[in-house]
Amino acid sequence: MTSGYYSDRNNRWRQALQQVRKSMEYMYVDRKDRKGEFRELWITRINAAVRPLGLSYSDFISKLKKSNIQLNRKMLSELAINDAPAFQEVVKAASPN
Repeated sequence: MTSGYYSDRNNRWRQALQQVRKSMEYMYVDRKDRKGEFRELWITRINAAVRPLGLSYSDFISKLKKSNIQLNRKMLSELAINDAPAFQEVVKAASPN
């Protein structure tokens, strides 16, 4: 498991064992952190897409919930990037003014 490590971390038993344990901990934590990083990215994209339409992110999400539109942030982000007209329809449906 230490084949890619350099210096003493791949051939000295104690250091290799400690490094493998630490690497396994980082793997577990980083898998969990990645989910939060993606959520942060989606929120940023949605915010950037609704600003020109005269809304803030929090107002938009609030109106979505009040309108009972159940789209998750990942799908909203994909719509905002790849299908702007459909995203604008969702914004109009969320705020019927």
